[in-house]
Amino acid sequence: MQDLMIFLSKSLLSWLGIQACLTLVFLWYLRTHHEKSLPDHLLPKTAVILCLRGADPFLPNSVRSLLNQNFPHYDLKLIFDSLEDPSMKVVTQAIAESGATNVQISTLRAIRHNCSLKCSLLVQAISDLDNSYEVVALVDADTITHANWLRELVSPLSDNKVGATTGNRWYVPTGNYWGSLVRYAGNVSTIVQMFLFQVPWGGTLAIKTEVVRETGLLDRWGEAFNDDMMMHKILKKHGWGIKFVPSLVMVNREECDLGSFFESLKRFFICARLYHPRWLALVSEAVSSILFPTLVLGLVLQSLLAGELYKATLLFTCYCAYTIGLLLLMLAMELSIQQVMRYQGQVNALTQLTPMLVLRMLIAIPLTQWVYGVVMISSLWTPTVRWRGLTYRIQSPENIRLTAYQPYQWLDQPVDPKVSL
Repeated sequence: MQDLMIFLSKSLLSWLGIQACLTLVFLWYLRTHHEKSLPDHLLPKTAVILCLRGADPFLPNSVRSLLNQNFPHYDLKLIFDSLEDPSMKVVTQAIAESGATNVQISTLRAIRHNCSLKCSLLVQAISDLDNSYEVVALVDADTITHANWLRELVSPLSDNKVGATTGNRWYVPTGNYWGSLVRYAGNVSTIVQMFLFQVPWGGTLAIKTEVVRETGLLDRWGEAFNDDMMMHKILKKHGWGIKFVPSLVMVNREECDLGSFFESLKRFFICARLYHPRWLALVSEAVSSILFPTLVLGLVLQSLLAGELYKATLLFTCYCAYTIGLLLLMLAMELSIQQVMRYQGQVNALTQLTPMLVLRMLIAIPLTQWVYGVVMISSLWTPTVRWRGLTYRIQSPENIRLTAYQPYQWLDQPVDPKVSL
């Protein structure tokens, strides 16, 4: 018992030290790396592709921001899987209000049943591009871009070694649902991992069209469930690098209840198991973050039941030090990302770190560990995934089956207009 207590205490604090070091590396890069934007005459013609299914809470803001880019030659390509989709009305109204002429709308001509619907949309949208486009930029409907978003995303592609550029998402730690806070706490770790492993995020991603052709990316998407996580291995195999752009950490203000977060988190773990370049490292990180603190709490309870108050106090002190250490890292990340948000002009999205919110963030840390543990274990034997009203059966990275297709309807929209789909 004594040896186990010492081992777990040292392991917990050592893991906190490792997490602190990795977080500091990310924060140092975020603060010190500044990419120079190209002048207008050097910027390549770019197609911005937005795949749509369902009307996301901030979709009008997203479309308007994409139509207001400080970029000389770009077209916004909107592609739907159905003309009946609720997002169609929202998008056409936003386009009409803006008076933009560099927008093209299309619908999916054929539903592929051996890949995800998003991959089907991407394959068609990129296949339809003519040879004048040198860059393809992908964006999600929950991304509200600033005016220089596309310029900052495309400029690093002038490096001959860089095949793709990417940003990442940052959730706001406020709201009416604990799911939103758990998602926020988990994302603090995820964004650091994706930076270290060079895993791109499809919500803000640009790739050279020559890279798409050279790597056969469309063929791979044509039989895949996920579009972004798999790109690391494919590009690395062909000698292309992926560059993370710090100024493109994009704020997301959507809400999320715990039930819908379970489903999205399960989808994340399944995608990671199928396509993540360092799946075993991700599992090791998750086990360390979930198992060690849970075992320590278990020993605290056992010591209390055995009347060993001194051991229980020492273990609980160790657990509190670990949890408060994670909270401090979370606050450091939040304050650093807020600097990026100010640069983007997203001042209205800044979070006021009140004592009550900080307390909720502290409570969210163990809750996030338990939620992630349960979902990660359940995802190991779950063969089906639900995503925006569709069900997929997944057997292997290249064995994906859309079991049935139906258009997205207004009745499928969440009751709370701020809740993500």
